[in-house]
Amino acid sequence: DHLAAMKVSANSAACLDEVGLFCFTHILVRIKDYIGVKTVLKLPHEMDFSGKDVSGVLFQYPDTEGRVEDFTALVDQAHKGGALACCATDLLALCVLRPPGEFGVDITLGSSQRFGVPLCYGGPHAAFFAVKENLVRMMPGRMVGVTRDAAGKEVYRLALQTREQHIRRDKATSNICTAQALLANMAAMYALYQGPQGLRHIAERTHNATLILAEGLKRAGHKLQHENFFDTLKINCGVAGKDILEKAMQREINLRVYSDGLLGVSLDETVTERDLDDLLWIFGCESSAELIAEKMSERTKGLLASPFKRTSKFLTHTVFNSYHSETNIVRYMKRLENKDISLVHSMIPLGSCTMKLNSSSELMPITWREFANIHPFVPLDQAEGYQQLFRQLERDLCEITGYEKISFQPNSGAQGEYAGLAAIKAYLNSKGESHRTVCLIPKSAHGTNPASAQMAGMKVQVVEVDKDGNIDVSHLKAMVDKHKANLAAIMITYPSTNGVFEENVSEVCELIHQNGGQVYLDGANMNAQVGLCRPGDYGSDVSHLNLHKTFCIPHGGGGPGMGPIGVKQHLAPFLPSHPVVNMQSSNAGSSLGTISAAPWGSSAILPISWAYIKMMGSKGLVHATEVAILNANYMAKRLENHYKILFRGSKGFIAHEFILDVRPFKKSANIEAVDVAKRLQDYGFHAPTMSWPVPGTLMIEPTESEDKAELDRFCDSLLAIRQEIADIEEGRMDSRVNPLKMAPHSLACITSTTWDRPYSREYAAFPMPFVRPETKFWPTISRIDDIYGDQHLVCTCPPMDVYESPYEERASS
Repeated sequence: DHLAAMKVSANSAACLDEVGLFCFTHILVRIKDYIGVKTVLKLPHEMDFSGKDVSGVLFQYPDTEGRVEDFTALVDQAHKGGALACCATDLLALCVLRPPGEFGVDITLGSSQRFGVPLCYGGPHAAFFAVKENLVRMMPGRMVGVTRDAAGKEVYRLALQTREQHIRRDKATSNICTAQALLANMAAMYALYQGPQGLRHIAERTHNATLILAEGLKRAGHKLQHENFFDTLKINCGVAGKDILEKAMQREINLRVYSDGLLGVSLDETVTERDLDDLLWIFGCESSAELIAEKMSERTKGLLASPFKRTSKFLTHTVFNSYHSETNIVRYMKRLENKDISLVHSMIPLGSCTMKLNSSSELMPITWREFANIHPFVPLDQAEGYQQLFRQLERDLCEITGYEKISFQPNSGAQGEYAGLAAIKAYLNSKGESHRTVCLIPKSAHGTNPASAQMAGMKVQVVEVDKDGNIDVSHLKAMVDKHKANLAAIMITYPSTNGVFEENVSEVCELIHQNGGQVYLDGANMNAQVGLCRPGDYGSDVSHLNLHKTFCIPHGGGGPGMGPIGVKQHLAPFLPSHPVVNMQSSNAGSSLGTISAAPWGSSAILPISWAYIKMMGSKGLVHATEVAILNANYMAKRLENHYKILFRGSKGFIAHEFILDVRPFKKSANIEAVDVAKRLQDYGFHAPTMSWPVPGTLMIEPTESEDKAELDRFCDSLLAIRQEIADIEEGRMDSRVNPLKMAPHSLACITSTTWDRPYSREYAAFPMPFVRPETKFWPTISRIDDIYGDQHLVCTCPPMDVYESPYEERASS
């Protein structure tokens, strides 16, 4: 019965997490405490849209009890009342079920875990979020669109990629940051390999196994709660449920116990005939699965012979109908891999992203079935290894950060921000200070900070930054004095996003505490602190930790991410809890509720951070931090006579990252940050972070993973590019047709029959001695037309032959 009618503001956003709608309804209920969203749980026939005051309706299809219902009438009523219809669904079920889009649903969402991704004790898993055409530009994530390059070829790129937070800042409401790209690719490759016929076969096999089990249960005297189902049965047992559970334990099978005492079983494509026989024995059926199947009549075809049956085609694009052998799928994946520049090619100097080495030894455990093949809701005594890992990792992270308690539930840095601020809000409410709603945020803050504060029900007030990139303390004091009666928190980043250690950080924290507020420290730059200083010591109350940055979980093209939060003792009672699993905490009564559907977030990637900390040890962690800071200062020193370093500390040093100011070149040579970024591809490097936190600049973070030779190669490339800019400034190169403006130079461009540019092909493709033909990374497209792509948003992929030609390769940006 998990159906929710939501009365929400037009800009509020919510997201279904990995495991199910059951936990999502708890999240919705909690949202009311922060941003005023009113959530009402009702059955479909009880819902009233006549008042036109309902923003949306959310339902699950199939639902948590396995039931499949016809929601056509509900969707129609919602639309007549001016509400949007949102459906949480299951991708595998939709291979045989009528899809939500065919009965008018506006938004469809769910998890892609069913497509070949292990349960992983709760994650990581990629969600999906699909909308009608009229809602596309309101989507809070990233989407692949189609544009054209300099040669007029159609190419893929990330459309709508400028996040709302960086545009709206203090008015932002979407704090969605991490995209589970690596997991999305896993699910996509599963769909590619299986194809629509294979997926339909898997769905039918799963459903048929459920039909056999259902028939056996009825023959044994049990009653099914629902007539229409896909893979899940809710069972009203004809005998004592305790006896059935005891027999299930003998066969090492976990059954679901619903809140009303009834039992539940869910099957998938991995279920064997022996598994079905075990289940039938547990429920007292004397027949085997084989005998039941033989005697089943045509009437027991279930959904495959019902009005719910899917009749429309799906996955009709050529890419889903071409790679159904291991050799073909591997070759296809290799072709895609060849388009991606990664740490196997060169350093990735993205500032703020901390793209450091993810060693093979750390990654090995995530492939072990002992970590991967565990359901997130198994009894705790069946996951004692995980529990031990959680305790040890929490202890280590507390020692590193100076906090007393860690919650692993948040699945990304952005989700961690929300969880931390929600804990602060719950703490203030517990003290009778619910009026404290003002959150101070410096202009240099990460873009998700203001959005997170909005979602936590806080009012964002911006604090200025001084000429050295630090928080303007005089302006901060004025803002504190103005809002001290309602001050809830401040969100700061240390070292600052501008790449400097703010020497007044303790003073800032003390000022907030003196005026009744709490300090949220963004943990994105923890890689410059580990072993040298601790947020809990210099005044922070709560931080999120980007485990995919400082603690070596791979970024995976955008995810999986993990953003656990560390808190001081007074906030510990307000950490996230879980309605299904007893997390063995003492905060059940005061907890802020559920942040993520799984109790410990993306549990299966936590062994990576555990292994990193254990293998590095305290000395190794300190050394890594020191080298990260040293590398950044070395690069800044090499470049400072040729580029302006935008911010430095009082003693002339930077932290672990620095900002190159390339804005003067716009006036002197018609060169912008994007031109430098594109030209770096010709030198074999990924670009630094562009136009953030300062528009028109480049932010560089080398990390501790690179040796001096690689740092020098990158610096040499930037110095060579500076000389190219000088050639334009001094008239030796045209200001419109030059290697920077025409970059990147693809293989198709270099090998074309005509070349009418005022510089040689060799200079375009091999600008430095270390850029050699045998190691050259070739950009697969030329400069793309961003304006065209923004104005002509295209979601549908063009035919395969458009981008599969060997000489006219296409790639995602």
